[in-house]
Amino acid sequence: MKTVAYGHLRTAAIAAFLLAASQAGAAPLTDADRTEILAGVQAREAPLADAAMKIWGFAELGYLETKSSALLQSQLKAAGFKMEAGVAGMPTAFVASFRNGDGPVVAILAEFDALPGLAQAATPIRSPIPGQDAGHGCGHNLFGAASVNAAIALKAWMQAHKIAGELRVYGAPAEEGGSAKAYMVRDGLFKDVDIAIHWHPGNENSAAQNPSRANLSGKFRFHGVSSHAAGAPDQGRSALDGVEVMDVAANFLREHIPDGTRIHYVVTSGGKAPNVVPDFAEVYYYVRHLDPRIVQSVWGRVEDAAKGAALATGTKVDWEITGGVYGLLPNNTLGHVMDENLRRVGGPTWTAEETAFATTLAKALPNGGGDLASASRVQPYDAPDDSTGSTDVADVSWVVPTVGLSTATFVPGSPGHSWQNAAAAGSTIGVKGAVVAAKTLALTGAEVFTRPDLIASAKAELARSQGPNFRYKAMVGDRKPPLDYRKPAGAAE
Repeated sequence: MKTVAYGHLRTAAIAAFLLAASQAGAAPLTDADRTEILAGVQAREAPLADAAMKIWGFAELGYLETKSSALLQSQLKAAGFKMEAGVAGMPTAFVASFRNGDGPVVAILAEFDALPGLAQAATPIRSPIPGQDAGHGCGHNLFGAASVNAAIALKAWMQAHKIAGELRVYGAPAEEGGSAKAYMVRDGLFKDVDIAIHWHPGNENSAAQNPSRANLSGKFRFHGVSSHAAGAPDQGRSALDGVEVMDVAANFLREHIPDGTRIHYVVTSGGKAPNVVPDFAEVYYYVRHLDPRIVQSVWGRVEDAAKGAALATGTKVDWEITGGVYGLLPNNTLGHVMDENLRRVGGPTWTAEETAFATTLAKALPNGGGDLASASRVQPYDAPDDSTGSTDVADVSWVVPTVGLSTATFVPGSPGHSWQNAAAAGSTIGVKGAVVAAKTLALTGAEVFTRPDLIASAKAELARSQGPNFRYKAMVGDRKPPLDYRKPAGAAE
């Protein structure tokens, strides 16, 4: 496997970095700078909304986001960014860069993949889109559009004030299970980045830095023997039986694994007709926990369940790990700065029409949803978080000081990966939350460029959090990116 050294500043090196950077004479960010940056982002609300709504309509699955990626690249190229497309073996991944002399390298992350099974019109009642399967139930149409347009506004301010440094936008596909950023990290695309900044659509406005769960995911494929289910059942060996026995075994594991572990699965192929013993079946598994070592241990037991199921049913099984990510490593040095900037921006304000949309949508939520007024507020920095999800941003956070926020792009109380989220992400509610995110990203990026002490402190915190002798090793191992992981099960059979 190609190894990349991610060397980080330790005690003596950090002191030297801080001294050199201070001598460079970076001017601190002023209120006039902040006003100018915010105005620059606000001026780009129309192109942000245009990109977000077009990507919402494209609703492209992981590694298949050809139109979405091209659209964001076109906005960046038009703004003068240098483009490198198809990075790390992923056709829809890109790195856009603007360099203005020697200085810090700041990365803004952008995502744009949709989820299967969540096609939904931008209406507050359940309205599947005929002929469409995928939808933006996690709001990545907003994510990519806001990140790109924040970067374009930040670049304009850097040019106007001769701010030294390099600004990059990392177009990262397939966050939903494809682990694209892990491949980017593994291939060294972040090795010279000083700070990484990201955001995510959400139910509330918060810059709290919380961990996420490490995750391994993969597909188990059982192979049996076809036969007539009534006329010659003794001659068949059901691949579906293999899947079902494996699922039973995996479910019995739940009593005997560490607290906080999540195991979930979906049968992606189980045969075509009841009277035909299926010779192929597939089940798609996720294992999560805050500790990646526990994830790997439990995953090994799931593999054992698959082997036992194959033995019990007279079938054969193989499997492919399609994704793997670390748990997010919070950086509170950067988090407090982002929190201050989010509070400067404030939460979105809804119109009467948007409030009516949210009120109607909330009727379909458990207990009538959450407090709609909370969408305009910024949550306390130390608000608790249950950290049940996973993200490939986590891999970036282990090699570069990384900071993120969420903004209210959904109706409070909406569950993640839902039709309710897809509806809001395609509405002005989603766009308003994305504008809040873009403003906060741009302000935080500007602060990083003008505060060498902040970079040094964030790197020192990362070094402490990594612990001594840390060396990044991708959970995805040596494999190439799974560009076909959204392909229908059995399509290659």
